Amino acid sequence: MLTTLHTTYTDTRAGDLAWCLGSGLLPALAVLDLDLGPNGLQLRLLGASHQVVLDRNEQGPDACVETVACMPGRRTPLPARAAEQVRGWEYEFAARIEKLTKHDFDCRAQELLALVENHPHGLAGVFPGDPNAFTALLAGGDEEGILWRTWHAYPQEGRLVCTRSTLRRRDW
Repeated sequence: MLTTLHTTYTDTRAGDLAWCLGSGLLPALAVLDLDLGPNGLQLRLLGASHQVVLDRNEQGPDACVETVACMPGRRTPLPARAAEQVRGWEYEFAARIEKLTKHDFDCRAQELLALVENHPHGLAGVFPGDPNAFTALLAGGDEEGILWRTWHAYPQEGRLVCTRSTLRRRDW
């Protein structure tokens, strides 16, 4: 699903993104609810990037909520890797920042938007003013585990932040 986000493009630098696991829900501009095997997953586009929520009907301190966003008061850089145990799951996160030429950035941005737009488990939001300023999420999985990837595009810098997260059941 591809949508235009009706908000100001506030994430202006790839280096400003931070990662957090277990925070509360932030106001979403677009949401996609998915059932992946027996697991409910919610993909959320924010004015400041994304959240992914496992078991979207569970709230509270035990909920598994991944946030990658420019968060006020958080100056911790986006980690290259992180691993945690969450409610019977092994969670792993990885991130990298790609620096691309303008031509390569434009081509990659359009390829990613086409991929996510046509995928039943994909959600992408384009920010007003630049068709290559976007956040996109793509998920998949089954009863053994869940995987999602995200892309945060910064055309003014020629940078693409790519993340990959997995949840695997500890008892498998």
